[in-house]
Amino acid sequence: MDGGRILIVGPAWVGDMVMAQSLFMSLKQRHPGAEIDVVAPAWSVPLLARMPEVRRAITLDVGHGRLGLAARWRLGRSLRSRCYERAIVLPRSFKSALVPFFAGAQIRTGYRGEMRHGLLNDIRPLDKTVLRQTVQRYVALGEARGASLPPAIPQPRLRIDVGNQQRLMRELELESDRPVAGFAPGAEYGPAKQWPAAHFAELARRLNARGMAVWLFGSARETALADEIAAGLPLTRNLCGRTRLEDALDLMAMTRVVVSNDSGLMHVACAADTRVIGIYGSSDPAYTPPLSDKARVMYRGLDCSPCFERVCPKGHTNCLNEIAPGQVEDELLAML
Repeated sequence: MDGGRILIVGPAWVGDMVMAQSLFMSLKQRHPGAEIDVVAPAWSVPLLARMPEVRRAITLDVGHGRLGLAARWRLGRSLRSRCYERAIVLPRSFKSALVPFFAGAQIRTGYRGEMRHGLLNDIRPLDKTVLRQTVQRYVALGEARGASLPPAIPQPRLRIDVGNQQRLMRELELESDRPVAGFAPGAEYGPAKQWPAAHFAELARRLNARGMAVWLFGSARETALADEIAAGLPLTRNLCGRTRLEDALDLMAMTRVVVSNDSGLMHVACAADTRVIGIYGSSDPAYTPPLSDKARVMYRGLDCSPCFERVCPKGHTNCLNEIAPGQVEDELLAML
């Protein structure tokens, strides 16, 4: 299959899309001549452009969670001329299996999910006790049926654009004469995955006192949160809402370390090949760990953890509150 054409239906979340690169890398390691196309949401196209394994990102113009049957049919039919030998469907939903079916991919692989018999012709059972991590589940779909995982799963590594780094430094008027720590204080999932803003602010104050600048990354929705963290700290810059996803990637690559909740930006930071401290609350680092040898995890592992809830069902969020800023500072300094 060295010259084979592979269609992959990618996931809908930032972190999952970064983790999916491990599958792309694994496929290219075994089949260097393979051409990998990825069906993905529009937001992910700039991210996929930083993955050298991907030949083409194909935008699926359907809102998140919507069936969009006609749009999926049109896209699938438009891809029939590519004559894909294989398709790999990473999400487990019914709708995610439609495009490869309409595209006529010969082998259509995915896990057992929502009524996908017929749409997929290589349906795999998912044993979550064997494949505990999301990245393992993705990579396993690229292996032959029943095969073991490769001894070492490749870690995501996104290309960095030096020219874009220089542009951002100028336009955002960022200093380049002192070490920088990046913070990613948001979490799309909910507050049970967010280290308290007061803790981030105290850590920023401590790092600023050591002469280290802090850059805050996130979407426009995190602007107010980041304003709260940066208040009164002249060496701390709020970049939330001022950078695209690929901009955050390029700037994170310039930092000495990134401190992040378990979020998509944590995985982006790992793929930028910088040091990362991942702070886990309601989620489980055994399931979605930071995929980097340069990463460390802060996790309390309380009796109620992991609950995987968006909001703490006990009302205290001690899994995050009890991770003190001083503890994170100590871990950070030990990494530098």
